[in-house]
Amino acid sequence: MTVLPPSRTVTGPPPGTRVETLPSVPGLGGLYVRGAAGSAAAQIPGRTTATTLPAVAHRVEGVRVDPGHLTSYQHLLGETGSDALPSGFCHVLAFPVATAVMVRTDFPLPLLGMVHVANAASVLRPVHLGDALDVTAWTQDLRAHRRGTQLDVCAEIAVDGEVAWRGISTYLAKGVHLVGGAESSDAESSVTADASDQESSGEVGASVVWRLSADVGRAYGAVSGDRNPIHMSALSAKAFGFPRAIAHGMYTAARALADVGARRGPTYDWTVEFAKPVLLPGRVDVTYTTGADGAWTYAGRSSSGRPHLAGTVIPNA
Repeated sequence: MTVLPPSRTVTGPPPGTRVETLPSVPGLGGLYVRGAAGSAAAQIPGRTTATTLPAVAHRVEGVRVDPGHLTSYQHLLGETGSDALPSGFCHVLAFPVATAVMVRTDFPLPLLGMVHVANAASVLRPVHLGDALDVTAWTQDLRAHRRGTQLDVCAEIAVDGEVAWRGISTYLAKGVHLVGGAESSDAESSVTADASDQESSGEVGASVVWRLSADVGRAYGAVSGDRNPIHMSALSAKAFGFPRAIAHGMYTAARALADVGARRGPTYDWTVEFAKPVLLPGRVDVTYTTGADGAWTYAGRSSSGRPHLAGTVIPNA
């Protein structure tokens, strides 16, 4: 039996959630400044930290996609030129609205240091360039983890009042242990990055090599707005403990999605789990496997065999 990803089982904000409508999509630069200030304040001795998630969703209505923005994204990721928005681009559109929830003063975890460990997204109906998009984001399922605290950051894009896309991002706040809550059974990452382990009779496999340049983080930052210092340069990444800049996890996941291309169909589920970050410049060996049902499994590892990511792309009939 196929297990549905959380992006297919979540059906909107939890009961009792208040929706706050924002005048426009907030800029990620300003949000990161607020997030950094909040993270610093969380370290002040004696400061009381909330232990529940804000029962608030943020919404921006009537968002229009800039054609040049979509084209730049498609060129960078290797997506086919089309007016249908790839799921990875939908994530880019929703990310600032979701981040706005995570920098609220009543959000209990520091934004800096949060690790993106997994993502699931579903295109429930095609989203097209020219559609007026209503973007809603909220957080849910705060839970203890052996290495800190996990939660899910959820976002939806609706067209004409109907949810067309939904994404669920799972984050881990390492070393932050909140009072209460059952421990998550999830490991930090269960990625094996070996698609061949899942092959069975009748499956077809293929492999490619990505050679990522030192400026990939800056290029993806330009199209996504996510200019986190760990992605921008070796110098800025070293301040956060990395020997070199690292690729955005969602860049690697979206590139795998683009490699599957039109074979995913007009509506599909897309999942990824992240393991070791990709240092830039770097090489990723990626394996793709598909079965008779049309579902794709992908996995990426370093030349030394260390896993970077693994996931699925499943067309919906």
